[in-house]
Formats: sequence, C-alpha cells, structure tokens
Amino acid sequence: MRAHAGKIALVTGASRGIGRAIAQRLGADGAFVLVHYNRGADEAEVTLAAIRAAGGQGLTVQADLGDRDGAVTLAARTVAALARRFADPRLDILVNNAGIGNGTAFAETTPEAFDAMITVNLRAPFFLIQGLLPHLRDGGRIINLSSMGTRAAYPHMAAYAPAKAGLEVLTRILAAELGPRGITVNAVSPGATATDMNPRARDPATAQRLAGTIALGRVGQPADIAGVVAALASADGAWITGQTIDASGGQRL
Repeated sequence: MRAHAGKIALVTGASRGIGRAIAQRLGADGAFVLVHYNRGADEAEVTLAAIRAAGGQGLTVQADLGDRDGAVTLAARTVAALARRFADPRLDILVNNAGIGNGTAFAETTPEAFDAMITVNLRAPFFLIQGLLPHLRDGGRIINLSSMGTRAAYPHMAAYAPAKAGLEVLTRILAAELGPRGITVNAVSPGATATDMNPRARDPATAQRLAGTIALGRVGQPADIAGVVAALASADGAWITGQTIDASGGQRL
C-alpha cells in the first residue's frame, strides 16, 4: 500500500521547483494532490500530468499569494474544489511551499520589497492555515518550507530570512496548539537546491563551488526535499512535531 493512499494534499507553489517535486512525490505515493499556482497555469498542468502519469490524481487551483487576501482566496477555492469532488471534502496534508526571494541586501531593501517578502513567505502561510484548519482532519500534517538562511548569515537574504524565521516560530506555536488534535506541524529548511529560484545551484561551475560547503558533496535536487516532506507527511512522521528539519546535505556545518 502506498504511503499516502487515500490522503488529500494541497501543495502551494507546485507549478515548478521544489513544490512540483513535492506534489509529484505525494501523488506517486497515493495522495490526491491540489496543485496550487499563481501565474504558471501551463506549468501547473505539467505537474498534474506527471502526477497522473505516475498513477496519481489531482487538480490545479489558482490564487495570488502576493495579494493580501490571497490566502483567504486559496482556502475558499480549495474547499470549493474538494466539495465538488468528495463527499467528505477535508484535507490531510498542507504543504506551504510557495515563496519569493529577491536577493537584496539590507541597505537596498525597499519597504515595498520587504512587504512583498512578508506577504508571500509569512502572511500567506499564516492565513492559509487559519482558513483551512476547520477542513483539516485530526491527525493531519502541516509542513512549512523554510530556509537554511535562518541559521546561517547570508547578506542577500536580509528580508527573506527573517520572514522564514517567523515561519519557523509559527511552526512551533501551532505544533503546541494543534497537538490535541493529533496534527503535526513541522518546517523543512532546504540548503542550496537546484531550482529556478536558485539559479546559482543550477550553474555547473557555481554548483561545484557550493558543493565544497556541503558535507555530502553536492547541491540538492528538488526530489531530495520532496523525500523529507513525504516522510514527515507519512504515518512514520506521526511522532515528529514542532521541528525545523535541516535538509541541506550538511551545508555550512
């Protein structure tokens, strides 16, 4: 039996990169996956097609999490989509993966850029969880994607890393609050991972230099992060909550 057979999952930012890998992994493991996207409708369909090709099921759902009400919109659209498909339209797994990063140093960060970073990386997960909690089954899983930028100082993450640090604190608060319902809440912190959001890790020469800072000797791939998320979302992850799991291959130890 597949690890997530019969489960329903929502993965935000699943049209590409780590989010796509997570959605595909959960789908391959048997979950019905809602593939969230903002502007990448075609890319989201590619993710969904891959899920179906592996024998899984799902659908796409659009919302702009950069909008102040985007999380409320996504929660409503998720519930409506599930109600059309299932007699008992409740989620089992929520993965808050969607995020933005602009690589700006402290002195160069504008108020507008700061607000955008907080809105997508912290505000959206906060209010998406709030909106979907009544529709999350007892014993469910919430997994938030953070960053190793919360434990190592990167000057170009002046606004991004603090937003992710806030997400990690929220993770611990909710783990304590939702424990009585058997809901686990954890964060996963990728290191250098070869995605569109981190083109440096996709460049062969730069990736080789980065590998010298990583104990396992290579940059990460989206599937590496998806495996950690899938494990936390599984029955084997039932005794792990309130934690931030470093998924960096041992970067900058």
